[in-house]
Amino acid sequence: MKRFFITAAIVAIFSIAAHAQKYALVDMEYILKNIPQYEMANEQLNQVSLRWQKEVEAKSKEAETLYKNYQSDMVFLTDEQKKKKEEEVVAKEAAELQAKYFGPQGELYKKRQSLMEPIQNDIYEAIKKLSEEKGYQAIFDRASSAGIIFASPRIDVSNDVLAKLGYSK
Repeated sequence: MKRFFITAAIVAIFSIAAHAQKYALVDMEYILKNIPQYEMANEQLNQVSLRWQKEVEAKSKEAETLYKNYQSDMVFLTDEQKKKKEEEVVAKEAAELQAKYFGPQGELYKKRQSLMEPIQNDIYEAIKKLSEEKGYQAIFDRASSAGIIFASPRIDVSNDVLAKLGYSK
């Protein structure tokens, strides 16, 4: 009877070990730094952003100049002229332009989506294929997970993902 329980316990332990889940980690920051397309897309986004920012700043300066001129001429203007000048100043303000370029659904957001989404999709597909090939039930991103305090470098498959993408490290 004792032998039966020991044998059953050993079989249970091995069956649990056989069904253990495999998992791995990737470092998305590391992967993205090693993809030239990502660096080029980032540079392109920075250039567009700077150009739009200069445009917004120029429009803001125009509005500021108009407002200062309005303030200095205000005593000489009739009520109708004051109203017209105020409308000109409001029309020149850059808030609308800034929202158009940098708002939640602005041009920069759309540009980022169009440039980054294909790269992100390629990475996702590479991770998915790697997961299927090696039998991982889960692959976590160590760069964005605040819950991972320490992880063994042996379970980091970032270089395997880069190899799947054609960027061997």
